[in-house]
Amino acid sequence: MLHLRAIVPADRTDAVCEVLADCAGATNVVVIDNAARSPRGDLVTSDIARESANEVLDALRALGVDQDGSIALDKVDLTLSDRAEEAKDRAPGHGDDAVVWEELDRQVSEGTDLTWSFVAFLALATQLAGIAALIDSPVLVVGAMVLGPEFGAVAAVCYGLVRWQPRRIARAARALAVGFAAAIVITYVCALVSRWIGVIELDRLPEQRPLTAFIYSPDRWSFIVALLAGAAGVLSLTAGKSSALVGVFISVTTVPAAGNLAVALALEHGSEISGSLLQLGVNFLGMIIAGSLTLVVQRAVWKAVLRGQGRRFARGRT
Repeated sequence: MLHLRAIVPADRTDAVCEVLADCAGATNVVVIDNAARSPRGDLVTSDIARESANEVLDALRALGVDQDGSIALDKVDLTLSDRAEEAKDRAPGHGDDAVVWEELDRQVSEGTDLTWSFVAFLALATQLAGIAALIDSPVLVVGAMVLGPEFGAVAAVCYGLVRWQPRRIARAARALAVGFAAAIVITYVCALVSRWIGVIELDRLPEQRPLTAFIYSPDRWSFIVALLAGAAGVLSLTAGKSSALVGVFISVTTVPAAGNLAVALALEHGSEISGSLLQLGVNFLGMIIAGSLTLVVQRAVWKAVLRGQGRRFARGRT
């Protein structure tokens, strides 16, 4: 369940209550007259099944509540209410399958921001990956994958493509390009300094790296894994499954490829430079294709669910 908290201009409170009364997934409606001071208005709260969130948000925005008042949705960890359970049963579909588009919009918007923390995490992850390349350590590769923050920007690109928002796509692509460029340069400089002072005693990367060679050796499986990871990542965001998102981080090799690229540049290992660049491209392409298609399928499936629910209600009334 989600908890709705809305500040509603007094002249629209009755209309908002009608919207909630007509919504199958809404219950526990509370109105406190003239409770809000800035902006002024009535406080309206309700418990809403996740499946009905888009319906309610669209109706409230059509009434201008977002412009003249305020709308907030919070996740409810525990609800002990028979009415709430009945509302969940009446709502179409299942909560885990429902995409709250406004929520997803806010989530992916964060991925388009080029912040110092984004670059810092990416640089740290890339340096871990660079060390993993030098010592052939799969444990450090996994650590670098988990630490990398890039999937938020990838998800923003997917969302921008599905909703066709060129500005969002451009901002997310800029965050990825600048972030990875900065991380690679930082790791490259660190590798050069380490080589000059003797921390790195190799003239080039080891020829035999049985545990981490996949970082710079893309093949058809690299693309397949990227496709699966992109689909799983978008599903984890839309369903709120953070544990699944960690699994996505561990399955793609964008950050490890960037770390390997930086070290290969510092040690002038040409074959691994091209392989790392190709691995980066394969991973980003696969995730963007699969993530976008997943959002398209989710939107189409949910429209079909709503149509089916509408037909059932129509038969019930007759």
